[in-house]
Amino acid sequence: MYRAAARLIATALAAAAAATAAPAVTASAATSGDPFYAYDGTAPLSSIAPGTVLKTRTLQYHLLGLPTPVQAVQLLFRTTDAQGRPSAGVTTVVRGLGSDGSRAVSYQSFYDSLNPADSPSRAIAGDLSLGGAIANAEALFVVPFVAQGYDVVIPDTEGQSADFAAGPEYGTTTLDSIRAASASPATGMSATTRVGMLGYSGGAIATNWAAALAPSYAPDVNRRLVGFAEGGLLVDPAHNLKYVAGGVVWPGVIPMAIIGVARAYDLDLQPYLSDYGKQVYAKMQDASIVNALGQYPGLSWQKLAKPEYANPNSVPAFLAAVNKVNLGSAPTPSVPGYIAQGNGGVLEGTFSNISGIGTGDGVMVAGDVRALARQYCATGNSKIKFQQYDLLSHLGAAVPWAPTAVLYLNDRFAGKSAPTDCGWIPSGNSLAPEKPALAG
Repeated sequence: MYRAAARLIATALAAAAAATAAPAVTASAATSGDPFYAYDGTAPLSSIAPGTVLKTRTLQYHLLGLPTPVQAVQLLFRTTDAQGRPSAGVTTVVRGLGSDGSRAVSYQSFYDSLNPADSPSRAIAGDLSLGGAIANAEALFVVPFVAQGYDVVIPDTEGQSADFAAGPEYGTTTLDSIRAASASPATGMSATTRVGMLGYSGGAIATNWAAALAPSYAPDVNRRLVGFAEGGLLVDPAHNLKYVAGGVVWPGVIPMAIIGVARAYDLDLQPYLSDYGKQVYAKMQDASIVNALGQYPGLSWQKLAKPEYANPNSVPAFLAAVNKVNLGSAPTPSVPGYIAQGNGGVLEGTFSNISGIGTGDGVMVAGDVRALARQYCATGNSKIKFQQYDLLSHLGAAVPWAPTAVLYLNDRFAGKSAPTDCGWIPSGNSLAPEKPALAG
């Protein structure tokens, strides 16, 4: 059954890629108003422990709206949002071929969207949307683990309001997803299931924040983590906003990140935006990364903001939120990690080389990722494997990263000693919190 599904998945990948260039498809009525996503219990969420399963359903795994022979278990669970408030999250569990429930991989998607309809769970349930094509194509990353017998957990990392770029929320959602999957009788997992975490780009945000928060937020999960593997990582968003500005492909992520962070922290940024900025802000409220790539060449914060707020650090509320999502200020993970990063951003139309920021893969800043890896080595985690692909861009670096990440996690589950590049990682940027600037 799983081999047949794997062949179907492989066939569908080309169609998923083609869908990203097609006109937008509205999410089906079947799940756009799906009651499964709403918590309707009588007890307040604040009285329920994080990771508690609230609802369960089993359905067929869909690709591009077509059912496959693979069954998936979806869970509604209690989690915590970016502001520490109780919320309800959703995750999907796919059983591994011949799984005994002892091993699982939490795969964090790079669906990167401001639209909840684009979440992995909705694509798996059969919804069709332009942004959801990404979650369909990511079956490529899921199949190798399912085929090896790992159960795979796929959380909707951005929460049900699609708080794009809100890293702390990505992390708590991922950890509570693992808790829920381990607690549900329907998944075959248990409180002793060992777990590895995997993610690229937006999925790396969730993976790293989960690894960083696990010792304090979810020590019960942290004890079971064998390691994490990630690539194309967002570390200090304040640097990224400057790095991608004026580029060809990636500037559209600037309004996406601004909207996502504002949404997560209940910020009203309208008073600071120019007329053009307000137009873009309104247009991008439900945008996916698919809507942003190549659509806003030359865009910058300065073009979105009023002249007196040309420095984003002159907007106090936004500055405070950006500092909260800086991984450089988060705790150090206690488990082994593999971190990969491209540095050939010119291949994707980003030519920026600003002092203190430097180059990157087109959207992520290589110096920030090096600095974070070095910080982990210096603060007690000597089991960090680091790899920088100088000649590869963001999209290109995913190609060699993916098989390396699979092998890395396989070795951690096998109990092999974790490799380390501590002492050999080149220097990077300062990850210190941004400082306020005066408006005008």
